Amino acid sequence: MIVVGSGVVGLTTAVVLAEDGARVRVWARESAQRTTSAVAGALWWPYRIEPKELARAWALRSLSVYEELAGRPEETGVRVVEGVLGETRLDEQAPWAAERLAGLRAATSAEYAGQGLWARLPLIDMPVHLGWLRERFLRAGGVFEERTVTDLAEAAAPVVVNCTGLGARELVPDPSVRPVRGQLVIVENPGIHEWVVSTDASAGTTTYVFPQPDRVVLGGTTDEDDWSLTPDPEVAASIVARCAALRPEVAGARVLDHRVGLRPVRDEVRLEREVLPDGRVLVHNYGHGGAGVTVAWGCARQAAGLAHPAAPA
Repeated sequence: MIVVGSGVVGLTTAVVLAEDGARVRVWARESAQRTTSAVAGALWWPYRIEPKELARAWALRSLSVYEELAGRPEETGVRVVEGVLGETRLDEQAPWAAERLAGLRAATSAEYAGQGLWARLPLIDMPVHLGWLRERFLRAGGVFEERTVTDLAEAAAPVVVNCTGLGARELVPDPSVRPVRGQLVIVENPGIHEWVVSTDASAGTTTYVFPQPDRVVLGGTTDEDDWSLTPDPEVAASIVARCAALRPEVAGARVLDHRVGLRPVRDEVRLEREVLPDGRVLVHNYGHGGAGVTVAWGCARQAAGLAHPAAPA
């Protein structure tokens, strides 16, 4: 069995398959640390992903896994952290949120200047988490191969799982997959322990401050159909200014890095089984946009079920 793609969706799917007893190889043109997943802010929350009902189920299954992994944060990169979802009201949330997320409540004025929702959510340090996923996959007997795939037909295996993200646009081909560019600024952590997300609908911006133990991830942008991977200095300055309006401490923090990632957005996630004319099985698992981390384990479990020889076509 071959899994094509080494982002968080591909690696998580490969882990589930390998631990289920399959002999799995991951094919990827680059290491996980150079994928879009490595750039993700990585707060667990169902964000702009369709279809909503399925995404909710995938997200909740993933939440249970992340809560368990948060018991070993240094190893897994997963912590459960307090923070505020700005411009969000408790009465706007579906019942599942209040039922599943302990302590979910309206933010106080001291916690957020406007209307917000206080929550304790998984926040993932993606470089650490991706490294941990790869090691877990290898311990399960998996094999990782760095190779460029120009056609899915190159993967000569009875079952191929397509987790190529934005690459699916050319490989499937599926022109409905498109990039939404996200730019981040990474700064030293000046003592921030809580995350915050703020949305300005009039300006069309989402601003977020995600603290990791040694740094803070500042974002961001949502530039549709923008393929540029080059950080824009003016955009970076705007990100820092917006984040400093929320957390003044970051204004003088030393900048460590500038990062850009292209979210693989699709109107709906494609998670389905395709039987090819030669009898091989192709399972598609792509199009998660900015919610790949949020739904990774739920989608991986469903993809593994579809990869089983007895699964319905």
